[in-house]
Amino acid sequence: MNINSIKNLLERNKSDIAFIVGNGINRHFNDNNQISWEDLLLDLWDKYLFSTQSSIPDGISFTEFYDILEINNYETINNFNLVLQKDIKENMLKWNGNNEQNIVINKIKNLDAPLLTVNFDDLIPQSMNLDFHKIQDSKFSDFYPWSCYYSDKQLDNPAEGFGVWYINGMVKYHRSIKLGLSQYMGNVGHARKLIHNNIETISFVGKNQNYWAGYKTWLHIIFNKSLFIFGFELGEQEIFMRWLLIERAKYFRKFPERKHKGWFLVQKNSLSDGQKLFFHSVGIEVIEVENYQNIYQDIWE
Repeated sequence: MNINSIKNLLERNKSDIAFIVGNGINRHFNDNNQISWEDLLLDLWDKYLFSTQSSIPDGISFTEFYDILEINNYETINNFNLVLQKDIKENMLKWNGNNEQNIVINKIKNLDAPLLTVNFDDLIPQSMNLDFHKIQDSKFSDFYPWSCYYSDKQLDNPAEGFGVWYINGMVKYHRSIKLGLSQYMGNVGHARKLIHNNIETISFVGKNQNYWAGYKTWLHIIFNKSLFIFGFELGEQEIFMRWLLIERAKYFRKFPERKHKGWFLVQKNSLSDGQKLFFHSVGIEVIEVENYQNIYQDIWE
């Protein structure tokens, strides 16, 4: 798809759209070696294990790499998971953003659209001078601060207005940062209880209403907006995000009149056949462009 077609897509769907972004926006607008999840994990490995590991090898996901790090220290360091979460927070607080990314964020803000991120860092709120908010009268847990967001305004409905929401945890609350496979499965369990009310059953009734359990969290955006996704691979390691897209697709199958669209913007020839099959199956259209300049700059101008 060419750049003008993508711009037209955003314009046509501006009243029903939310964006999901990953670390690609940080890496594009900053030195790739400065803001890198892989480098952060390797630094932790170097700090806590008596072996050298210069890269994360093929065949193991970042979440599994973290789990191996935790396994090797689980018996020797008390509350090692919390120790790692605090280390992650302290390292991320040293990251410096680049306000050139605001070419993307300003466009999303001008559309008054929600922005969800799978990142933990607060570089987007910093670059936009956004304030921290929480949906009023919502329950709060620093393990799952899913009603918390950054914006220039208070929102009554997560799906109605610009705000920056954190899917995998936020650096403000170190215990919310989800690093390993077991923690991501905790996310799945928590979300499942909100989505289906009973963890043993599947019931989607009411996800477009203001009385379901996830109404005051970013989950409400997932089920009630068309999603424009970019800035991360959404590969096999993105267990939680992929599970959410599967649940979303099931919901739309049951209530087709409530269906919303979805797009995944990537560089040409970067996806496997398996990834393409997955996105097609959950109702997400893959949009391929020539390069990262197209993804992070050209379509937002």
